[in-house]
Amino acid sequence: MKVTVTTRSGRELINGGLVLDDSAATVADLQEAIHQKVKKYYPSRQRLTLPVEPGSKKKPTVLQHKKSLKEYTTEKSDTITVVFKDLGPQVSYRTLFFFEYLGPLILYPVFYYFPVYQFFGYKDERVIHPVQTYAMYYWCLHYFKRIMETFFVHRFSHATSPLSNVFRNCAYYWTFGCYIAYYVNHPLYTPVSDLQMKIGFGFGLVMQVANLYCHIILRNLRSPSGNGGYQIPQGFLFNIVTCANYTTEIYQWLGFNIATQTVAGYVFLVVAASIMTNWALAKHRRLRRLFDGKEGRPKYPRRWVILPPFL
Repeated sequence: MKVTVTTRSGRELINGGLVLDDSAATVADLQEAIHQKVKKYYPSRQRLTLPVEPGSKKKPTVLQHKKSLKEYTTEKSDTITVVFKDLGPQVSYRTLFFFEYLGPLILYPVFYYFPVYQFFGYKDERVIHPVQTYAMYYWCLHYFKRIMETFFVHRFSHATSPLSNVFRNCAYYWTFGCYIAYYVNHPLYTPVSDLQMKIGFGFGLVMQVANLYCHIILRNLRSPSGNGGYQIPQGFLFNIVTCANYTTEIYQWLGFNIATQTVAGYVFLVVAASIMTNWALAKHRRLRRLFDGKEGRPKYPRRWVILPPFL
């Protein structure tokens, strides 16, 4: 099969195109052939689409790497033109998640164990309240759990993410980690009552366990390779909430904030809840569109999106 590879500007990426000998060549074979010709464009850095007519507002068809190239050509055609886009340097999602979670796991205990407040003008000996100790354990448990889930639970539909996301995500998690740790461990911190602390941490721990179980349910919807397409999550909280994993994530931070009660913690909660709500609304709309009950497709059940009984 003769393949012409162009850039979005219309310039040929590889002069003369490529010839794939195997008639059953896949998109993955084409990506590897491009990589052999231009070494810096490894397969995960490539996005290949079919050309669209100039001026058309139609979205280009993205070539799926496991599909045969024949599926994107007319029945008797032995040639195809594809449009190449460089996605930039990529890293695996496990690498991305590991570094974004590692920062808070390391930085928070620094504010608890070390005399960092001397650099901010607080020279007196700091009195550590029980809630500050429990908060540190709770925080570290959460991010340790996140890292373990990254390596042993999560299955990713996309193998890689742009390298720039590492810096963006680390900035988000690491900055908020320091921001919250500074105020929860502050020498002038005023603890809540023992009852409020126990209610907050107790509720939060239940939500952490529930969150882990939600991730296990989502894991089982995908094959070990990360494939499986969209499916309707079933069981546990997914029977009433589309994104139960986000629900339990938000509520576990609510528990932390009930127990510690700082402005910094609630700012993080609001920001995180806003981000996850946007993700949940997009996923809910997508699942309702895919499972519309037509042409033999199942009908997506009526559910809350993320935060019952509000949304």
